[in-house]
Amino acid sequence: MVLRPAGPLRDAALAVLDAERGRLRSLGVPGELVLVGGSSVPGALTHGDVDLHLRVPPDAFPDAVARLRRTYRVVHPRIWTPTLATFELAVDDHTGPPVGVAATPRGSEHDVRFTRTWQLLAADPALLAEYNAVKLAGDGPQGAGYEARKSAFFDRLVALWPSHPAAHP
Repeated sequence: MVLRPAGPLRDAALAVLDAERGRLRSLGVPGELVLVGGSSVPGALTHGDVDLHLRVPPDAFPDAVARLRRTYRVVHPRIWTPTLATFELAVDDHTGPPVGVAATPRGSEHDVRFTRTWQLLAADPALLAEYNAVKLAGDGPQGAGYEARKSAFFDRLVALWPSHPAAHP
């Protein structure tokens, strides 16, 4: 997979976000859909995919997941938890970039991880440079250790949140 800067892809990512918000509304799926991932931050390196995060009221999470299962393809079921479900938009549903959707209850560990880490990366050029370096380290995203490096980086961002200036705009 070739990494590229997110900037030129941002308009396409925002169009996907808008289209998927409309789709979820029409299906009665509750929650707030936001753009996360590399395509959400200008200057970030991305594979060209679009990552969406559906933040659902905790009591509506089971129903939202059931509704998402009817429309999106389940992906990575081995990482699912009681507070995380992951999906992708089927290729035959659209002609744009690959689209992933992570659903979480608001306030859950995964919700915090998705929202806060991307806020930090958008607010802090030094952290964004570290993120890009993690993506390029070793033999890149296809190499051994990539997922572990990336996960450790995001763990550190979550831990940084309470003391980082972006936490107190």
